[in-house]
Amino acid sequence: MPYLPRDQRTRLPRLRQIVRKFHLWLGLTAGLLFVLLGLTGSALVFYVELDDTLHPIARNEPASPAPGWESPVWDTALATGRAHYPYGGGSWNLEVTHHGGPIPARYYYPADGAQHGSHHGAGRDMVWFSADGTRILRSQPWGGYLMSWLYRLHMDLLLGDPGMQIVGWAGVVILLLLLSGIAAWWPRGSWRKALAFKRPAGRLRRLRDLHKHFGLWSAGLLVLLAATGALLALPDIKAALFTATIATPDPVPSPISTAASGQQVSIAQALATARWALPDARLAFINVPDGGSDPIRIRVQVPGDPHARFPGSSIYLDQYSGEVLAVHDIRRGNAATSVNAWIRVLHDGSVGGLATRILAVLLGLVPAALFITGLLHWRQRHRAANPIEQDC
Repeated sequence: MPYLPRDQRTRLPRLRQIVRKFHLWLGLTAGLLFVLLGLTGSALVFYVELDDTLHPIARNEPASPAPGWESPVWDTALATGRAHYPYGGGSWNLEVTHHGGPIPARYYYPADGAQHGSHHGAGRDMVWFSADGTRILRSQPWGGYLMSWLYRLHMDLLLGDPGMQIVGWAGVVILLLLLSGIAAWWPRGSWRKALAFKRPAGRLRRLRDLHKHFGLWSAGLLVLLAATGALLALPDIKAALFTATIATPDPVPSPISTAASGQQVSIAQALATARWALPDARLAFINVPDGGSDPIRIRVQVPGDPHARFPGSSIYLDQYSGEVLAVHDIRRGNAATSVNAWIRVLHDGSVGGLATRILAVLLGLVPAALFITGLLHWRQRHRAANPIEQDC
């Protein structure tokens, strides 16, 4: 170790003690929220697969090819859905899964839904159509079944926008917790000794070593998960951060149809035009309003977009004339748009396929292990330092 003046040699241990106390009390106060976000995040990595297992609606459905750009099934499903929700004013978002079976969709109630006889207000229902679009196999309000409830709990603690702010800033606190843990551990001497796991040791040492190794070997990936989660939950902060460090993110178009009422074009017509606008794109979602001036939005994945299920490119069409109003192609965006495309796949573990999804599940369990070992270590030390309390 290089020579340091006496005042610096005494200052370093004091600083380390401050960092350790900061890490300890931050862990004791924010640790449970870290555990909650980790466990719910693990469950959501295989969200669709778990929900399909819990609700096997496709068990008796005949095998069928997946509908694509030219399929008439989309218009059939839309007609079925509108017949099931006859009040009007809401919009439909049909998901393209690229495999046969039920067609998942979202029905968004209008803001004045209560005036149309709906008790949901501006909420949404998750709807699953049969493969041919002629029947509704399942319909449940978002948040009204287990996996969507877990999703809401992870996203906003069931509190809506205020909860999303809490989750976002909790991500910042978790970053501080992880970084302070690394700083508190950082060796001043032998790295081999600092990384050692001493098996034949007392309980206090074993707990410290377990906590240390759980934290060290997962710290980098946990920092990545916490940072991406905070950015997803705090979009305004993300935009400001990107503007300050990379570039101002490209604005997402918000065009309107040329009229506010009239005969709406079919989904088949809209898809034919959209495919011409981006011929190399992969279809992902079809969003169709029920009247008004909103456009039809076709969400697509272009080559280079890492997220297959929730890609970042869209084609906007006039719902009455079918003309293209705007195209948002992330390949034409700046560096901030390119970086933004990777945030979600890094957070949900889908960046590398099945292997990284499994890794994301395991990482979500680590905060619980850190909290338990840290809490037990703190209690053991507290009891050792106060032996009289043990006899009370």
